[in-house]
Amino acid sequence: MLLTENREPKTPKILRKNAPTSSSTQLRLQNAVNALGIDKNPKKQMQKLELTDIDVAGKRVLARVDFNVPMKDSKIADETRIIAALPTLLALINQNAKIVLVTHLGRPKVGETADRERLSTAPIAVALSQKLGMRVAHVSDCIGDTAQSAVASMQNGEVLLLENVRFYAEEIENDSAFAQQLASLADVYVNDAFGTAHRAHASTEGVTRYLNPCAAGFLMAREIYYLSTSLENPARPYVAILGGSKISDKITLIENLLEKVDSLLIGGGMAYTFFAAMGLTIGNSLVEMEKLDVAASLIKKEGFSDTVILPSDNVIGRAFHPDTESQVVDKGDIPDGWQGLDIGPGTVVAFGEQIAAAKTVVWNGPLGVYEFEKFVQGTIAVAKQIAESQAVSIIGGGDCVAAIQQAGVADRMTHISTGGGASLEFLEGKPLPGIVALTNK
Repeated sequence: MLLTENREPKTPKILRKNAPTSSSTQLRLQNAVNALGIDKNPKKQMQKLELTDIDVAGKRVLARVDFNVPMKDSKIADETRIIAALPTLLALINQNAKIVLVTHLGRPKVGETADRERLSTAPIAVALSQKLGMRVAHVSDCIGDTAQSAVASMQNGEVLLLENVRFYAEEIENDSAFAQQLASLADVYVNDAFGTAHRAHASTEGVTRYLNPCAAGFLMAREIYYLSTSLENPARPYVAILGGSKISDKITLIENLLEKVDSLLIGGGMAYTFFAAMGLTIGNSLVEMEKLDVAASLIKKEGFSDTVILPSDNVIGRAFHPDTESQVVDKGDIPDGWQGLDIGPGTVVAFGEQIAAAKTVVWNGPLGVYEFEKFVQGTIAVAKQIAESQAVSIIGGGDCVAAIQQAGVADRMTHISTGGGASLEFLEGKPLPGIVALTNK
């Protein structure tokens, strides 16, 4: 169990003693934080140390953040992950720590000059400087003399961003010597990168062997709190919504949720593998033929028929194309040459009835081809139903987050996870190395 009821955490102050800014900049920053809901502290405590449990004044803090942001033409296309880290960074600045930030960006090929230029973290330092209203220094390496010298020259309250940690293969290999070099830059470790917590890499797990204490940042703590609550003690009725293209990605999650939820709503491409296993006509819809036996066994599981609600109708298209001809048909009536690309209006109504009655809703995966406007309507409708409900709403990372933002209701969700794979594995009940490695209270 990750949670206890012993006391309420302290609320972090969004202040910066060493970073004077204009009132307009402070207001813009606070509004950005409020829009994500990331400054709201949970009312339960973890068994892992949190930032509020440790003294960082005057200390070098190695803070693992998830600044793996989408880039276009060397510019940041979406700053959501940067904004999500602000409460932790502001608290560290306010406590006069020396903040050394480490992150990965993309999947660079080690030694590729073009990748080193394209996936440098230098533009992130510029963007973060604008967000914090103070200079964020950048160094051209993450280990070695260059990094050591940059850290040695830091003053209390200053922020330094290291170069992309994945420029070294040793990061993913969780190489002990590499992890020790990273750890040598700091006295304390804070992990605020939930999106990488399912990876046992040098900067997420390896460094914890050489630094003490190792604590969770505010974003990490919030992620653990809401995802743990949905597993351990959800308010009921508890409704889970699963989408996405493949059943193979969510077999373990389905099995885990079947034992916990009151209703499990399934859409997206994975629904057609279930339909095929039932012997229904699915036309040219996406189906994982090699998983039909798995789908059939899930259908036979105790509680499946009472808990799982599959689409009653579908929006289908002649081709996988944004402008293809489309129509609505009942499940099992998809003709040859057509494929299911979205849930239908009848399904939206049925899902909406479950959502309206729910007190907890967990959603992972879009319910249609959200990249195509014609086939994102079911996903948007469900997103709005969740926003209008009174339920605690927990949204899984990845494509589901993009769909929520497209629907324009992101600020009305209780919690939007910053980790796609991490949130999925957490909900499956798997221990995440980046969390397990943190210091126990």
